[in-house]
Amino acid sequence: MASSLTKDSASTPGSERTFLGHPRGLATLFMTEMWERFSYYGMRALLVLYLVSGGAEAATGSQGGGLAMTAATASAIYAVYVSMVYLMAMPGGWFGDRVWGARKTVTIAGFVIMAGHLSLAVPGQAMFFVGLILVAVGSGLLKANISTMVGHLYDGPDDPRRDGGFTIFYMGINLGAFAAPLVIGTVGEKHNWHLGFALAAVGMALGLAQFLIGTRSLSEKSSIVPNPLSAQERQSILLKVAVAVVVIAGFYGAVVMAGKFTLNWALVPLTLAGLIIPVAVLVRIKLDKSLSNAEQSKMSGYIWFFVAAALFWMIYDQGGSTLSLFADGKTADSLSGFAFPATWFQSLNPLFVMALAPVFAWMWLWLARKNQEPSTIVKFAMALVLVGGSFFVFIVPMGMAGDGTQVSPMWLVSIYMIQTIAELCLSPVGLSVTTKMAPRKYASQMMGVWFLAVTAGDCATGLLSLAGVDLNGTSIIAMQALLASTAGFAIYMYRKKVETLMGDVH
Repeated sequence: MASSLTKDSASTPGSERTFLGHPRGLATLFMTEMWERFSYYGMRALLVLYLVSGGAEAATGSQGGGLAMTAATASAIYAVYVSMVYLMAMPGGWFGDRVWGARKTVTIAGFVIMAGHLSLAVPGQAMFFVGLILVAVGSGLLKANISTMVGHLYDGPDDPRRDGGFTIFYMGINLGAFAAPLVIGTVGEKHNWHLGFALAAVGMALGLAQFLIGTRSLSEKSSIVPNPLSAQERQSILLKVAVAVVVIAGFYGAVVMAGKFTLNWALVPLTLAGLIIPVAVLVRIKLDKSLSNAEQSKMSGYIWFFVAAALFWMIYDQGGSTLSLFADGKTADSLSGFAFPATWFQSLNPLFVMALAPVFAWMWLWLARKNQEPSTIVKFAMALVLVGGSFFVFIVPMGMAGDGTQVSPMWLVSIYMIQTIAELCLSPVGLSVTTKMAPRKYASQMMGVWFLAVTAGDCATGLLSLAGVDLNGTSIIAMQALLASTAGFAIYMYRKKVETLMGDVH
């Protein structure tokens, strides 16, 4: 990185030194996010496989021993965990805005995430769940604030370097996500699960060290609490939190003492909360009487995008659960004589993103110059049809593997590629349309609302698993494929109505 740093006579908000023509602080945030994503995606690649492993392996300790859970339970835990990471982004942003400021919040988040991975490295079910909670909380705190800090490096939204800076930052996310399964996945799956989780902690430690060393290159805005709590507000919130903790602790204490506690007592409430909270937040904004007619119309249009995104993530995020289990049990672990662990499939998505994102960016610009670029709602419809199509493709190798045959890895490569193309039609434009359609009163909160679509989609998957639905069965895969594809076609048919609701947003 040092070779890319040069002196720049023009002052920037973060520092006079530049990184590839951008404020020097971008290098610090790039490396911090890269290592944090390395730790997160490395642990995520191991999560479901660790949960279902066990038996003789656990007895001998040859691999640290998994938790020997069923595929349904493992899928539910995975779905709830991922949904909680995104749900925590909203309170994470609140802490950055009102309590600690973005820089302090990211620092605390780094230590919380590292503690979570270290907890996962300790054998035993109790420490495993403590670790999951810590990683989810820490990731939510960090995710909501580090992107804000990238924005602080530039002279407002009109700085011509801003979009390029976020593109470089996005590459850091995918570099970390690409490398993690290759390193952490290999060590955890082939040698020792808990050593793999410990490597994730090392990754977060490197990211935290990078952040603390480079913190002086960041903008001073990142240390400011934009809207600090008053003493009265702080006291009121502390009282409400204390009451909630006492009530929850008392309820679960009674359940445990009665000998009735099972894992579902924790998973079902979290899953329902992940479905109810997004709906409640949208309803609260939509019913706000202070919004203008134009803002109300845009919120009505935005609900279409939100529901489409939730359906998309419901299928897409099964890449780390349903597809991962299929890779582990029913897919050949070698290609042309080259052997590899099942966790390596988790590197395909970030690899395809890095390869295809520039192509899509060029393609949209090329189509725009010809006045043929699809509208945002059409891109969403395309994403749903494609992600549904990926599961229609998935049905084929599932049928081939029904008699115990291990299918070619190229089936999963194809599925992940289709899903990545779908992601590039939805995710970047979803972030953009969220900022454009947000009512002025809720401008800062709407990004958190966008992340709630991930929470809702993953919780829908988790609820299916908890209800006893086998997500690894051909019928449920076909049903999800049909649902997403049908929704995509429906949105396309109603595109004119949605575009009318969007008003001046295109």
